[in-house]
Amino acid sequence: MKKIGKQTVELKNKPVISGHYSIVGPKEGEGPLARYFDKILEDSKFGEDTWEKSESKFVKTAIENALKKANLTVNDIDYIFSGDLLNQCASSSFAIKDMEIPFFGLYGACSTMAESLSLAAMTVDGEFAENVVAVTSSHYCSAERQFRFPLEYGGTRPETSQWTVTGSGAVVVSDAGDGPYINRLTTGKIVDLGVKDANNMGAAMAPAAADTIITFFEDTKEDPDSYDLIITGDLGKIGSEILNDILRKNGYKLNNLNDCGVLIYDIETQDVHSGGSGCGCSASVLTSFILPQIICGKYKKVLFIATGALMSTTTTQQGSSIPGIAHLVEIIK
Repeated sequence: MKKIGKQTVELKNKPVISGHYSIVGPKEGEGPLARYFDKILEDSKFGEDTWEKSESKFVKTAIENALKKANLTVNDIDYIFSGDLLNQCASSSFAIKDMEIPFFGLYGACSTMAESLSLAAMTVDGEFAENVVAVTSSHYCSAERQFRFPLEYGGTRPETSQWTVTGSGAVVVSDAGDGPYINRLTTGKIVDLGVKDANNMGAAMAPAAADTIITFFEDTKEDPDSYDLIITGDLGKIGSEILNDILRKNGYKLNNLNDCGVLIYDIETQDVHSGGSGCGCSASVLTSFILPQIICGKYKKVLFIATGALMSTTTTQQGSSIPGIAHLVEIIK
């Protein structure tokens, strides 16, 4: 039995992250992580005539180059797990349609990087596959058009809002290699405390992040201080403060806690309000900054917790609350 406690599994065969790649837009290239990204575009349309087509090109580029880093081709890949923020996961589908690789389309909102990575690792650990790709993306312009207002509208954003990252990150998970390794997974459950403000997703997601983090430590009995980094996906500045408050009230003081949405932009100078968000936020930070730090030995144990707000335009307009979710992946050297 690989299950530990309530929601955690330990992977006996230790799937390997054999390749990874990050690609981002110009705004992300102006942020503090600029030197870590594999590719920074000057044009967020990526030479395409629509934002949606450009996002698909982001995904395809990330997959192709992650495979190159892993010294693999599309013929070596058994499955792709991918998703995005657009209706029907269109960015993923159009990016992958000509690759002739078995495809699982996912929707976990901004938790999709951890969700896809979890499923890829389980598939490899269970010996159903030798090589699997986990990938996701987001695009500021396509997300604004779908979830908020067209860019031409020029609406103002409250201070609690976040800036959707234009970017993609792809990871190749294999059954052999030199690491980093995926050790344990905690699959999150939906937590909904009644937040209805679509411009305050950090508040909606923070309780789910806290629930998953606390569950992991209760399931595994690990010491939080044994981790070099515990990083959430895109809670942003406000959501991270709420998460810290919840954890402290439950007896956890995590000095090694950070957030991809806080790291990817300079919140003081880039006018992103509470920070970054979107599937591409955690994906691009994981593949550009976190994994290389593990490979070079700076980090030996990392908890990666991607967070998602499981809303739709319909439910938001109908006044429903925003369910949150968070999935955890433990990555070791």
